Amino acid sequence: MESRQSGRSVTVRAPGKINVFFRVGALQHDGYHSVASLYQAVSLYEEVTATHAEGRSVRFSGPIDTSALATDDSNLAMRAAALLMQETGYSGGVALSIVKRVPIAGGMGGGSADAAATLLACDELWGTGLGRTGLLPLAARLGADVPFALEGGTAVGTGRGDELSHALAKGTFHWVLALPDGGLSTPTVYSALDRHRDEHPAELAPPPEPVKVDTAVLQAVRIGDPESLANAMHNDLQAAAVKLAPNLLEVMELGEQRGALAGIVSGSGPTVAFLAQDNRSAAELQRVLTRSGVRSLTATGPVPGARVIES
Repeated sequence: MESRQSGRSVTVRAPGKINVFFRVGALQHDGYHSVASLYQAVSLYEEVTATHAEGRSVRFSGPIDTSALATDDSNLAMRAAALLMQETGYSGGVALSIVKRVPIAGGMGGGSADAAATLLACDELWGTGLGRTGLLPLAARLGADVPFALEGGTAVGTGRGDELSHALAKGTFHWVLALPDGGLSTPTVYSALDRHRDEHPAELAPPPEPVKVDTAVLQAVRIGDPESLANAMHNDLQAAAVKLAPNLLEVMELGEQRGALAGIVSGSGPTVAFLAQDNRSAAELQRVLTRSGVRSLTATGPVPGARVIES
């Protein structure tokens, strides 16, 4: 472990993600659901700078409103730093500065990206030497999406979403991310799905066990065909998210009427990810959404996971 160097810092960026496929199993006795997801990391990045300090602290900046984010030990990035200290016996501290670009409470894993970037930045800064492989078990303890933010690319997530296997992906997919006002709580969306399944058993087939990602969506990313992927995308949480936030349906209809190959609520929402044919189509759709009063961003995927960009 290297000696502490006052003022030295390490900057890591980690991507947000889209769930291009998301299947949810039945509620388990431990309160969790088994899931099967196809994640794709996209070019919308969180940036974490870790600097030697006496204690632990975190501050936020960036183009989105971060005023409601916790800056105490409940913050996921702070928890990541504390976990690494606990596991390695490091006795110093760190000041974290996070530039946020991934929507908050938008179903795109921004907090998980912060945690993954913090693990990698602190491991480099402190010389704790775990490396990406050694950090993955810690990432899984922090949350289901954190290992994927560390790895990036395109991957199948099973179990709670944290058991990853790499998925072959060819080419580049072009996305337009619509950001409706307000956030959705992930536990609330899952609870709404459970209630809907309980109240309408005749309409909904029992969730399959074990859940798995459909072959069609894996084949679509393997051959790099956006039209095939558009036909194969699915999210079990989408109906629950739309029920909680009915405006999502209007946004999805607008995007699909104005050129998107398909739209899907990403994860627990409320971000809606529209798949476009190419870069030009994505840019035009973003203009349409903006003129209609819907905040939106363009992104491409897949991209790599957390990476040191300055040390």
